[in-house]
Amino acid sequence: MKINQNSKRNFNRMQNYISMEKKFKEYQPNQLMLLPPCISDWLPEDHPVHYISEVVEDLDLSAIYQNYRGRRGQPPYEPKMMVKIFIYGVVKGIFSSRKIEKALYEDVGFRILSANQQPDHWTISEFRRRHHKTLGELLVQTIKMSDKAGLVKLEHISVDGTKIKANASKHSAMSYGYMKKEEKRLKEEIESILERMEEIDVEEDKKYGNRRGDELPPELATRQKRLAAIKKAKKELEEEAKEKLRKKQAERQEKAKKEGKKYKPRKNIEQALPKDKDQRNFTDPESRIMLNSEKAFIQGYNAQATVDAESQIIVAADLTNEANDKRQLVPQIEQVIQNTGRTPKEMSADTGYYSNDNLEYLRKRKIEGFIPPEKVTHNQWRTQNAIRGRIPKNASKDYLMRRKLRTKRGRERYKLRQTSIEPTYGYIKEELGLRQFLLRGQDKVRSIWRFTCAVHNILKLYRAEMRFAKAV
Repeated sequence: MKINQNSKRNFNRMQNYISMEKKFKEYQPNQLMLLPPCISDWLPEDHPVHYISEVVEDLDLSAIYQNYRGRRGQPPYEPKMMVKIFIYGVVKGIFSSRKIEKALYEDVGFRILSANQQPDHWTISEFRRRHHKTLGELLVQTIKMSDKAGLVKLEHISVDGTKIKANASKHSAMSYGYMKKEEKRLKEEIESILERMEEIDVEEDKKYGNRRGDELPPELATRQKRLAAIKKAKKELEEEAKEKLRKKQAERQEKAKKEGKKYKPRKNIEQALPKDKDQRNFTDPESRIMLNSEKAFIQGYNAQATVDAESQIIVAADLTNEANDKRQLVPQIEQVIQNTGRTPKEMSADTGYYSNDNLEYLRKRKIEGFIPPEKVTHNQWRTQNAIRGRIPKNASKDYLMRRKLRTKRGRERYKLRQTSIEPTYGYIKEELGLRQFLLRGQDKVRSIWRFTCAVHNILKLYRAEMRFAKAV
């Protein structure tokens, strides 16, 4: 007993000594507290949550509101609130509807934007599925806002593409050649199983008992499902091959017409077939196997973006399942002109966009292009010397482009690509965390990509406003 009393006295003396040395703030975990009367006071005034809320209030969401008709059932959540939490979800690198639902309880920023409401993950997912096109088109509104704020100069734009994983495994894909072999094998196995079933009809009563006896055995049902999936994918590849040939013949016919020549197609469109190596993915049929920047093959999409080199504002964005970039330059620049109402003065892109057709398009649009004819490393750009002497009379477009890019001005202008579009992709993938899409299908994935680009622009606007406020 004495030992316990002495220990207690020593402990009290030690506490008194410590309290004399350093005074601590009161810590009472169970004390009732009064929260601020306005939930927006939970975060400081310069927090991006407040800016996101203000921006969404100014956005035109009429396309979403028009989808809500009638008064039956429970009233839906306010669309502005839903858009706000989607934007903040991208800012925080949260794309999953279940994780957003969790954050609506645990994250102060989400609670402010939702006014302390917590829609469940099904509601969040359904809203995104239902309005994904409108969410993607918000990019155009952010471009116009950026232009109005003076952030879109269009003195120089940079175009580039990046490969992003689809919500599908590359191991779920099958080539057209293998499909033909597998279809033949499955048909033979199904026929063999059916023959065996006929042979054991006598024992059917014993085998099935009181059941009808006409149920498909598991091995046959599985094979038939697999055969049906292969037939569907095979047919889609065949239709795709016909569509490709149809477009190719239309382009050649248009080109021949401009040159005053006659064009007669050699192949019948109905007889067009895919190549044996052409593949189709069973999980996301519209995705393709592509080689990414890390030289690894992924099942994914080719995301395209064009940025203003001075401000890194994304002025155009799209998504395709074509791995090659050559056909994406013209649509990107046309989208820039449509979104801003102006034509850029200069543009730069890597060698993947180089082609005579693209150079001719730039010439007609009076846009100076900086696109290397072949791949050149960063070190080579620093060390290669300018080409001196007179320009040959019969100089090719490749030669003229190489000569321009080796000049001091050419190197400086092309360098803008490295300091504008590449950091933008780095920010989207690393900070915003978009390395794989959660939705499937090119249409939905395109909307998610454009919506993410819109969020990038909103953050750029926010930072520009913060810099202006500090300067003032």
